[in-house]
Amino acid sequence: MFDKEDGTKLPVHTKTEMVPWYPPEWSDLDRIFREIPSLILDRPWPPAIWGRGLSRLKAPEIRAPYYDLIDMGKEYKLRAEIPGIPRDKIDITIDTTSVEISAEAKTETDEEKKGYVSRERTYSSLYRSVAFPEEVIPEKAEATYRDGILELTVPKKIPTEIIKHKVHLK
Repeated sequence: MFDKEDGTKLPVHTKTEMVPWYPPEWSDLDRIFREIPSLILDRPWPPAIWGRGLSRLKAPEIRAPYYDLIDMGKEYKLRAEIPGIPRDKIDITIDTTSVEISAEAKTETDEEKKGYVSRERTYSSLYRSVAFPEEVIPEKAEATYRDGILELTVPKKIPTEIIKHKVHLK
């Protein structure tokens, strides 16, 4: 575990799982924004003011896909997990400092048999914004989507040299 300049400890993840990265000082902000809908909609408001069933007004959950951002020296590679979304429903917007990925998919199935009708509807939505550490060239970005993995390659405006150093185990 490394200390920040002000002496506070950085968080350490003990599990081996993909964890979304953001500066540690944003963790409280992230938690607050995730809790706002429940703070407003799950309160026992008087029925005379809000009516019954206010919790049914909740919007469907918007998922934030896990991603890896890899610095390749001349470019950044971003891999995001977007399973179950058709490629024509994925929207990617890039500017010189960040990329926004959003997608939405709706499916309906109807099954009619003697004596009953079964209808199912599903809705899936996701959104993720990722900031690049350095300025990029958005016009030269390329994307591929295969097996639920979106891979985005975005060239850097000023390429950097990746210096490797061999570390010996003791």
